[in-house]
Amino acid sequence: MNFLLIIGGLILLILGGNWLLKSAVAISLKLNISKVVIGMTVVSFATSAPELIVSINAALNGASDLALGNVIGSNVANLGLVLGITLILGGMEVEKTFYKIDWPVMMIASALLFIFLANDRVVVQYEGFILFSFLIIFLIYLLRFQKNKNEEELEEGAVPLSVPKTIFFFVIGGCGLYGGSELLINGATSLATEFGVGQRVIGVTVVSIGTSVPELAASIIAIIKKEKAISLGNLIGSNIFNILAVIGITSIITPISLLDSRLLTNDIYWMLGISFLILPLVLMPKKYNLNWKAGAFLLIAYGTFIYMTL
Repeated sequence: MNFLLIIGGLILLILGGNWLLKSAVAISLKLNISKVVIGMTVVSFATSAPELIVSINAALNGASDLALGNVIGSNVANLGLVLGITLILGGMEVEKTFYKIDWPVMMIASALLFIFLANDRVVVQYEGFILFSFLIIFLIYLLRFQKNKNEEELEEGAVPLSVPKTIFFFVIGGCGLYGGSELLINGATSLATEFGVGQRVIGVTVVSIGTSVPELAASIIAIIKKEKAISLGNLIGSNIFNILAVIGITSIITPISLLDSRLLTNDIYWMLGISFLILPLVLMPKKYNLNWKAGAFLLIAYGTFIYMTL
């Protein structure tokens, strides 16, 4: 029964995320925003919505480790599993803004989360405001300085959804995310109790992989359509949103306490490590290019992470 709840919750999260993504992209097309910015902002926020809803729901229900494990595990999954699979399917060229803006912001956000947790093992309200404020500054920078760049990358002939359809997909997407998060949290917490494992393990594995499915779907579609800017921008942006928006907003609503010390002594180091390793992979052996070898390395790293977690 718990597995059915989890599967049902994941299906609703995937559908809800996809519907929300449709409405989000439609809005961005109406605003004439470039694909690079769409990938870093609109797509990233839409694909991070499952993590946001699940983490808020988990924290409010006293399952803080599930909320933290979900975000940390999702960030590792985005770069290890999702990027790894994406690169196996096809290499990609990387924009120079990756190491000038995107990667540094992701590392700063990751470091802030580590500092806040290492300090007193809890992310409190004012720390949530710091994280969320950093996100707002980052978004303002992107929209102000990069909105008019790469306009030629906008898909020719792309027809935005009508306003009623955009609103419809936004509403049903939100409902799908909420319903899916309810089923997923109930199933995951019950499963943890049934098998005698902590919420951290379920959060870092089952829940994080499930909530990373929208990122995987968006990245594979971007590869198929040869929209590489959206693919890498989506993943980096999603990791930034997971920390600054998901943890930020959740901790503003209710403090997130760390109960299982392995989140701080093991899991978060994996998140920091794999985030850092993306830079040398981008710069070596060929600058601004990621190939299948990098993908295989990331998949092996992710497999090791899962093995050590279990």
